[in-house]
Amino acid sequence: MNRHEVTTNSERKMALGASTAAFTVCFAVWTIFSIIGLGLKQQLGLSETEFGLLVGTPILTGSLTRVFLGIWSDQFGGRKVMAGVMVLAAVATFLTSYAHTYPQLLIAALGVGIAGGAFSVGVSYVSSFYPSGKQGTALGIFGAGNVGAAVTKFLAPFVMVAAGWQSVAQIWAGALIVTSGLFLLFTKEDPDHRAGANKVRARKTMKGELAVLANLQVWRFALYYFFVFGAFVGLSLWLPRYLIGAYGLDVKTAGMLAAFYSVPASLFRIYGGTLSDRYGARAVMYVTFAVSVVCLFMLSYPPTTYLIQGVKGPITFHTEMSLIPFLITLFALGFFMSLGKAAVFKHIPVYYPSHVGSVGGLVGMVGGLGGFVLPLTFGVLLDVTGVWTSCFVLLFAIVTVALIWMHVSIRTMENSAARQGNEAALPQLPEMQGLGEAGVKLPAPVAGPIADWQPENEAFWKSKGRPVARRNLAISTYNLLLSFAVWMVWSVVVAKLPAIGFKFTTDQLFWLAALPGLSGATLRIFYAFLVPIFGGRLWTTLSTASLLVPAFGIGYAVQNPQTPYLIFLVLALLCGLGGGNFASSMANISYFFPKSQKGNALAINAGLGNLGVSVMQFLVPVAITMSLFGALGGHSQSAAAGTQLWMQNAGFVWVPLILAGTLAAWFGMNDIVSARASFADQSTIFARAHTWIMCWLYTGTFGTFIGMSAGFPLFAKLAFPEVNALKYAFVGPLVGALSRAGTGWLADRLGGAVVSLWVFVAQIAATIGMVYFLGAHSFPGFFAMVVTLFLVSGVGNASTFQMVPGIMRRAVDESAPELPAAHRQQQAERESAAVIGFTSAIAAYGAFYIPKAYGSSIALTGSATSALWGFVAFYASCAAVTWLFYLRRQPMSVARTSAKPKAPSRPPVPEPVPA
Repeated sequence: MNRHEVTTNSERKMALGASTAAFTVCFAVWTIFSIIGLGLKQQLGLSETEFGLLVGTPILTGSLTRVFLGIWSDQFGGRKVMAGVMVLAAVATFLTSYAHTYPQLLIAALGVGIAGGAFSVGVSYVSSFYPSGKQGTALGIFGAGNVGAAVTKFLAPFVMVAAGWQSVAQIWAGALIVTSGLFLLFTKEDPDHRAGANKVRARKTMKGELAVLANLQVWRFALYYFFVFGAFVGLSLWLPRYLIGAYGLDVKTAGMLAAFYSVPASLFRIYGGTLSDRYGARAVMYVTFAVSVVCLFMLSYPPTTYLIQGVKGPITFHTEMSLIPFLITLFALGFFMSLGKAAVFKHIPVYYPSHVGSVGGLVGMVGGLGGFVLPLTFGVLLDVTGVWTSCFVLLFAIVTVALIWMHVSIRTMENSAARQGNEAALPQLPEMQGLGEAGVKLPAPVAGPIADWQPENEAFWKSKGRPVARRNLAISTYNLLLSFAVWMVWSVVVAKLPAIGFKFTTDQLFWLAALPGLSGATLRIFYAFLVPIFGGRLWTTLSTASLLVPAFGIGYAVQNPQTPYLIFLVLALLCGLGGGNFASSMANISYFFPKSQKGNALAINAGLGNLGVSVMQFLVPVAITMSLFGALGGHSQSAAAGTQLWMQNAGFVWVPLILAGTLAAWFGMNDIVSARASFADQSTIFARAHTWIMCWLYTGTFGTFIGMSAGFPLFAKLAFPEVNALKYAFVGPLVGALSRAGTGWLADRLGGAVVSLWVFVAQIAATIGMVYFLGAHSFPGFFAMVVTLFLVSGVGNASTFQMVPGIMRRAVDESAPELPAAHRQQQAERESAAVIGFTSAIAAYGAFYIPKAYGSSIALTGSATSALWGFVAFYASCAAVTWLFYLRRQPMSVARTSAKPKAPSRPPVPEPVPA
């Protein structure tokens, strides 16, 4: 009979609950010196190194005893050993209150440390009650007893201030005695030590138990635990001192904030166990190490003042992490470290089922030693370097080594098995096969590559294709909306900079408004070709995450009127990252839908994505009027009118939304395998005349939309200073975005060329109306013409893109009729996607030339009328080109060019991933 079958469910729950409660109390006692040591440091005048040694000594004892306590648990039963550990630790803790000198305290701390050995005892005891498929969760719950550190940090400061540090030691010792009695009362012996099983166990020798520790893999696990657990303990002990020294907090506040780190780093260990059971411990370890590297890099950066020798003199700016961002980053670090703690111990009962105590003891010992060595090392580093963040630099180095060692070991094992043709003989936990493990049934993935994609097959489309395409369209549209919002955020920020003390000239402000359009349009040229190379899912994830750079940058730069103009120029260029995303987003979505629905799908993606401009112009003016993020967001700025503004919210408000979009893209989007292509496969579009013709036409529609979005707020403010134009700025982009999203069907039904021709005629009329009302100084009439221009440009955005797939399909058929029909269709789809992306890149320069044209016209003539007449002439040329090439007879004659696509060098390689 399986040993787990001799226990009832209630017995298992009682064993787990009692063990977790016991470990919580033991852990609270084990870390007691992190609080009472602060009082002793002041009372005895200890140095940083002496303080670190005192705090770390209990951790040393608890770590060194874990191996032997784990072995004794295997031999004699965890129930007896756990109770004995608590009694001995209680005696030592009580006697600590009678120590008066530093040597006496060190000796007492050695005895208190016995409480830390309870971990290896509990691992052996709890794991024996559960089958392997549930051990990760069970041990995660047990390990959550780490929260005892938070209990000490939260309660001990109040007891110490009220009654002295001696009372803390005596009360904590009493809690241990009571807990040991309750543990014996409510628990039973583990299944291995019932009905004679202990006789078999007793025959195991100490030498036999220690022999397994010669396995290098055990020591690799130990290094992992040195970081995820040892660093947790080390930081738990060091944080109160760090917060007092680095941020000037009092002992109560420092203790409570240190608990802010300890609680999630303990309780979420339960979730780590559940994830390890479901997805595999190795997947959890990879995520833990990757996130920890990022967090520790941020925490390692010390407060720094930069001095740049500029043309007009020194430029100085300062960077440092304030308390709130520090705590948030620390919370994230603690969360992922807690997942890693559970993942490490998920391995042990599966790899070493007969040596859980000894292996768990060694791994726990090394992890515990980290809790001893690290606080001591933190103190030494602080004494030597004088830099508070030196402790995080050390942890960054440790986790980097652990990540590299883990990955190299995994690849070495897999490569060795592959060379021998013996992949099936890998260990029970094949360390990284699809980030899964044997016995772990993974849910069918939603995201990832799709090998079989046939949108033109009606049966496939209805049964499988449509829901996948719609999901990808929804995520793409959301992220594109954010991209447009970040791209155009300067249109509002620039108009407000003079009011909060920035002394920039009108020409400088127009340059700031225009530069995002310049960089965004340029990036689109490259982005247009990246989806077939990297895949839509990966590229959407990366390009969305890149928006965090300008969002954070704007939030910090606008808070100080002394921020150099050069910094604003750089941030304006970085906002172009949002503009570049349009090309890749449209190219990606074009692969998912059948030809009959491409126009509408592209219109929805682009139209609702364009809506980001309107959302931004509505949301930002509201967000900057309130302290949206409290202390985390920084102080307000005084505007010229005496009001308070929080201009940093113009950037910060997008951060949580961008993070959500990044995660949605990675976990919810797909790659079409057949869409993969090199740059050479797509480069045939440059030899086609239609590519350049469509660039001209799309500049007339989308260039107008994005250029007016960027230039209208500042232009209206200068032309009609008596009107608060920012209140109405969002209306035009809103109308243009909705008209694009809602009129894709019109081009599908009437033909894109017909609709586009009338769009250009309407744009000519609207622009002439703008000239008239500008001369009459009538803002209502002028604004009505602007809205009309946005309306028809939105219709034209949809109609011009609707023209592309049909044009490229005929162009490919005419230039390479000898290719098989399937190859011509595939090439046409690739070229359509590339042309859509490339034309959007060229047209996006409208975000630069329209604001710049306004600025130059005003600077040269004192009015923007000259720029508007130039736009009229341009729209007239677009109408003529549309009629000449796409509405008169034989409209495709220019498609016969030298652009002859070659047959694919290799057929698409299917990947066995379900849709």
